[in-house]
Amino acid sequence: MATDTTPPAHPADPAHSSHPAPPTGLRESKKQETRQLISDHATRLFIAQGFEQTTIAEIAAAARVAKKTVTNYFARKEDLALDHQDAFIASLADTVAARQPGESALAALRHSFLDAAAAADPVSGFAGPAFARMIADSPTLTACLRGLHDQRESALAVALAGATGAPSDDITVRTAAGLLGTVHRILFQRIQDLTLAGRPDDEITETVTAEAAAAFGLLEAALADYAVA
Repeated sequence: MATDTTPPAHPADPAHSSHPAPPTGLRESKKQETRQLISDHATRLFIAQGFEQTTIAEIAAAARVAKKTVTNYFARKEDLALDHQDAFIASLADTVAARQPGESALAALRHSFLDAAAAADPVSGFAGPAFARMIADSPTLTACLRGLHDQRESALAVALAGATGAPSDDITVRTAAGLLGTVHRILFQRIQDLTLAGRPDDEITETVTAEAAAAFGLLEAALADYAVA
């Protein structure tokens, strides 16, 4: 486990050092292990005692690293709890970019959501009752999640603009992104609500699969032929 207690590297040329630096692959692997360790301890503490009530110092002590190490890996405290933000923000845009020939953006996003629901994918909202409660009980995390939904919608607008050749501020692009993003936002919250109600994942999947069919179906008339690959 990497910590801040490692002595600083000698300023001499590494080629003449008796302790050469580890290969880049190993170094990156160690960094990723440390990042995951800190995140895991932070999540455990957030769930046990609340996000607002937990301090960075407590997280550092639990992970046995320096407080500065925590802030080096995670710029904001909420990043410790929601540490798959990049994947979440990019998810809809990536789906549009990967759609099959002849497939519309709507069809690609609908199929992707149904696959994610069947797999109980955490990025789509399946994070378990303890995690869902942690977010619901924290004003900070609730606000952060709203911001992530907004960023995901903006990224989707950029992808739709690229797919149609329109500028990203085009009203059709922004409206399509807003409609598609809202469906995903509602389904995400639905998964969270059902999780907090104590429903098991297989039952949640069955419920949201039917509801997704209805929600995406409402957009068929407007977007069935929009952004076809």
